[in-house]
Amino acid sequence: MIPSIREEFNRNFTQEKYQAFLDFITEQYGHKPPFRIAETPVFIPDILKKRLIEACEDINAVICKPDFKEITREAIKHPMLEVPGEDYHTRFLQMDFGICLDENGEPFPQLIEVQGFPSLYFFQDLLSSAYKKFFEIPQGLTVHVNNIDRETYVEMLREIIVGDSNPRNVVLLEIEPEKQNTYIDFLGAEAYLGIKILCITRLKKDGRRLYYLDDDGNEVTIHKIYNRVIFDELDQRTDLELEFSFKDDVDVEWVGHPNWFFRISKYTMPLLKSKYVPECHYLDKLEKYPEDLENYVLKPLYSFAGAGVRLNVTAAELDALADKHNYILQRRVKYEPVIRSINEPVKCEIRMLMLWKKGETQATIVNNLIRLSKGEMIGVKYNKDKDWVGASVGFFSR
Repeated sequence: MIPSIREEFNRNFTQEKYQAFLDFITEQYGHKPPFRIAETPVFIPDILKKRLIEACEDINAVICKPDFKEITREAIKHPMLEVPGEDYHTRFLQMDFGICLDENGEPFPQLIEVQGFPSLYFFQDLLSSAYKKFFEIPQGLTVHVNNIDRETYVEMLREIIVGDSNPRNVVLLEIEPEKQNTYIDFLGAEAYLGIKILCITRLKKDGRRLYYLDDDGNEVTIHKIYNRVIFDELDQRTDLELEFSFKDDVDVEWVGHPNWFFRISKYTMPLLKSKYVPECHYLDKLEKYPEDLENYVLKPLYSFAGAGVRLNVTAAELDALADKHNYILQRRVKYEPVIRSINEPVKCEIRMLMLWKKGETQATIVNNLIRLSKGEMIGVKYNKDKDWVGASVGFFSR
């Protein structure tokens, strides 16, 4: 989106550089990511940087209210979701923006989703380093804002996730982590912080104490859990043999308490008012459907990675839903193909990655994640057999 840099990048691009770039990423942890990584980063102009920061501040103003827990109490209804030990506020905050154009043809972000659950904080650092290693990224560009550099970024992650604990007593918890699409990010967390990647089936319980067995069979007490378990998957995995339930009252600190997955989610969207937030409604609270229903998207409240999102819904389909309280209706965002590839133009969704340290009044933007698409929507199934799409990262001017 910065024309001069984009033209230079496209002119110098070769398939050989791209393959070397992919091989480097695979070699770092001996693991090839199963998702597609894009041929290019995104070069974000100052006007879009300014608008993204302003949008994040608008949304932060709601999420950081002292009464936010009270406002979102209805987000946690199911008994399974009543996880003890909820902390003062979320540690992780992400905001996804579809990039549109304003009336002057300038890039304009529109909020797609907000999330109180960790994202690919470690993989994004590896990805930006790899782009800089194999492609000509101009000096003075950075993936960070707020005067943060790479060293500060890693230290902030260490402070949030490990803090004053011994990394040996901190675990990244997931369901069969080595089978997850995001496993490369887990490997990054292990490499950067020295923490243990642990499948939930290996979590052991003795009274209020949680522990795991190390490679020598010794018990290691768990002080902190960096939680990466998605309840959607946990609900479906009735085959898992578990000693631990999320409802157990245990002597552990959640780094990313599970409740924030629900409090800060699509449930939050109708609470937000900003020029950067499209009109959004709780389906069960609508007295009548919008007259231009074709311009809205139906989204389940707590699905992950776009599951269950429906376009082109009709009034009859909405009437037939038995669980309207589990859905929102959101005005559809028109992504614009703002990035010039070496063939057809590309659409862009930017996730602003934030960390919220204890004692701070709000979350701080620390990095970003970008997904590129040529399809109708962002996502793998809309981009099969296409190039210049997939995972990426954005570079800002300092």
